[in-house]
Amino acid sequence: MKSAAEQDELTMLDGGWARLKVPLPFSLRYVNAYLIPDAADGGYTLIDPGLRTSAAEEAWERAVDRLGITYDGIQRIVLTHMHPDHYGLAGWFQHKSGAPVLMSRASHAYAKRLWGEGRTFAAELTALYGKHGMPAELLGQIGPHLESFVALVSPQPEVTYIAEGDRLAFGGGEWTAIGTEGHGEGHLCFYRPDARLMLCGDQVLPDITPNVSVVPGSGGGELRRFLASLDRLEAYDVAAAFPGHRDPFADFAGRIRELKEHHARRLDMLAGWLDRPIAAYDLCVRMFGERVGGNIHNLRFAMSETLAHLDHLVDEGRAERVRQGDRLQYKRR
Repeated sequence: MKSAAEQDELTMLDGGWARLKVPLPFSLRYVNAYLIPDAADGGYTLIDPGLRTSAAEEAWERAVDRLGITYDGIQRIVLTHMHPDHYGLAGWFQHKSGAPVLMSRASHAYAKRLWGEGRTFAAELTALYGKHGMPAELLGQIGPHLESFVALVSPQPEVTYIAEGDRLAFGGGEWTAIGTEGHGEGHLCFYRPDARLMLCGDQVLPDITPNVSVVPGSGGGELRRFLASLDRLEAYDVAAAFPGHRDPFADFAGRIRELKEHHARRLDMLAGWLDRPIAAYDLCVRMFGERVGGNIHNLRFAMSETLAHLDHLVDEGRAERVRQGDRLQYKRR
């Protein structure tokens, strides 16, 4: 007998689409994967298959059985971005289906930095957080935590690159790739103008805010780039948006405005705390509190998002960095 969670994990959407809530072993609980049929040939396009865990594989086996399809009916695997909860099962699905995996060049390059041969990202991130005041006992957890994801994205796929402006035909229509920065390097959304549909990955989410993170080697300006991408997306006429987390939703432009307002409030809050020099780690703990206590995964996202907001305040001339030995602090300008 199926559990209530198993019964709820697969839902059918308009146009014969299937949404699978692929389980995740952390607080987000699941990521949305979409199977989009092509009536002409009976095949499917798979969007963002999820993180590779035994629970996720079992969820997909149940879904395939309930839908009455076979893995070789999947004709292409499209990834909005390289974060492991979206990318992790791409190689597994490619092995089972023989389908090409499509993603942006920048996103794939970032995946290789994280999990490829000779990876140095964990050491670089540890050094970055140390410079901004994270205690040594927490810094020591960063490397093992990131290394634990390698098994959850393996085998890694052979990738075919797509870029902003490319047009993909699937699901009975033509979709345009839209470059959307700030949440993940090379993130792409996909828009179908005739049906006013948007596959928005993690760039615009209902109920929760997409993470915007400073990471080593990213070039900076993460929050600026994220807000600029929201300005571009707000111009699209969208009847239904299909996000990477939570439920599909209708008021795409309204949600974008809410996200902009959220970041404006957070910037003002942080600026109000900079009456004396203070480390980003201390600001992170003050902002996120118990949500990051004892959880290195949540702390990593909170720390990098705190840095993104602080750097934006510096770029706006509302704050400045102050060097204290080999550490950096921030204060109001």
